[in-house]
Amino acid sequence: MSPDKDLLKIGEFARLANTNLRTLRYYEELDLLQPAGRSEGGFRFYRPADLNRVRMIHSMQELGLHLEQIHDILDTRSPDGSPAGNRAEWIDKIRAALSEQRRLLDERTETLNAQLELNEAAARKLEDCVPCPHTPDAKNNFCETCQTTGLTLPVYLSSLF
Repeated sequence: MSPDKDLLKIGEFARLANTNLRTLRYYEELDLLQPAGRSEGGFRFYRPADLNRVRMIHSMQELGLHLEQIHDILDTRSPDGSPAGNRAEWIDKIRAALSEQRRLLDERTETLNAQLELNEAAARKLEDCVPCPHTPDAKNNFCETCQTTGLTLPVYLSSLF
């Protein structure tokens, strides 16, 4: 194959995708990503748009999915890279992939919002600690029960005291 001028060599593609050659080859083994073509010497070439697929894979990994799960979600292409199934089936697969990603993002957002609330509660309580004459230590169980209010510390503050 004589490479199209818009195609990227694997090394440049890996750099732009913020990954390495080994990972790209592994993605190919798992059928997560397919090169657009190969040179006569076997070098892989990718379309610039394939960067978006790698970004989607990384995004889903950040959401806690394993590559096998990601493959199942992103399985919208035939082995030759064309849409899998008839057009309606293909659109349904894409819709399902986007829906699953949305569900995962919503779940992650809920988790992050809960953690943010814990952090804010700890920061508010810490301000109460500024004028307090007590210092967390083993004798007062590290202020696990606030020496001033008698209330349990917020979990994020307790973890630091």
